[in-house]
Amino acid sequence: MSTPHSIAVLGLGRMGTAIATRLAALDLDVVGWTRSGRRVAGVRTASGPNEAVATADITLLAMFDGQACQQVVDQVRGSLPKEAVVVNTSTIAPAEATMLARQLVHYVHAPVLGSVPAATAGTLQILAAADQGTLDRVRPVLDALGTVRRVEDASTAAALKLVANNSLAGAVLALRDSLRQADALGLPRAEVLNVLELGQLGGLVARKRSFLTGRPTDARAEFTIGALAKDLALLAAATDAPSRSAADLAATPADPEADIAAAATVPAVDDAVLAPLRAYIRGHATGDPSHFRDAFRPTAHIEGIRDGGFVSWSLDDYCAHFDGRPAPNEATRSRRTDSVDVHGTVATATMTLWHGVDTFTDVFLLVRDGAGWRIANKAYHRHANPSSSA
Repeated sequence: MSTPHSIAVLGLGRMGTAIATRLAALDLDVVGWTRSGRRVAGVRTASGPNEAVATADITLLAMFDGQACQQVVDQVRGSLPKEAVVVNTSTIAPAEATMLARQLVHYVHAPVLGSVPAATAGTLQILAAADQGTLDRVRPVLDALGTVRRVEDASTAAALKLVANNSLAGAVLALRDSLRQADALGLPRAEVLNVLELGQLGGLVARKRSFLTGRPTDARAEFTIGALAKDLALLAAATDAPSRSAADLAATPADPEADIAAAATVPAVDDAVLAPLRAYIRGHATGDPSHFRDAFRPTAHIEGIRDGGFVSWSLDDYCAHFDGRPAPNEATRSRRTDSVDVHGTVATATMTLWHGVDTFTDVFLLVRDGAGWRIANKAYHRHANPSSSA
């Protein structure tokens, strides 16, 4: 396996720049191009993509999404040398990867695990899909960037990358929840990070500590919220299955160009959206239906399965079940708000209520208007033995 004579890197964003810089530092002949026209120190830059690929043995794509990959491939296909290999490190949908593999004779789909520091250090994990002969031709370049793991086909490589990024999003959101709980307990952020670094989130905390301190930082984003949200949306579309991580990340009120760690530092939801949920809890605790009228919009309905049949109560019907006095066993009852997700002027929330022999899971739809947040509708599931009554 001989080292390729020339490598064209198309796409000089965060990862493309790190990859091009790494290869150039190893004295490989690297030429770069990006649609923005930006230049990278130490890397020769072409005036256009066709010029960049014209004499390159390997064309390496480091684009933001599948659409950009397809546009660039369409543009340079006629300029690629006959035996040139296209290596695509971009994170794209499985179907998009399959399409590119069909269009190009010599194609390696090679999404990478790791961000800018790993690319700079040559410690990326590379999921490479290609026939053995083509993979052997590009192996020296891939080995310079990290550890190669051969995968069956382009679609599988793309899918594995999306699944890996989903787990990363889950870790970021788990860290967010831990920091929110710590803030609610009044714990010092530095001490919390010290302890979290000892546990399962330790690697993430260590890598992202500068973004997690709660203080301004000049550190440059390595992997952005927008890019990760794009990847989760691709996964959700490919599986046609709901993704809680995708919804949570997409709803994060932070700059899409911020590092993914910024998603872990977003404060808990504003008290305003919690106000109707607290009023609802007071209604159950006191038996006073006026609290439910504070919590719900007048047009709200409360719906669920009761005695084996579907019921849909108006707010008046629901309030009629309460006589202004706490339940006899109120001292043993408890309620907990489990989740609140805000999406602009609407929100969803779930709550668990332990009411003696009955446990309820309540799911709320809330709406914000000029008067503030109110519950528009509630659906519930009752866990009860046959002899219990609501």
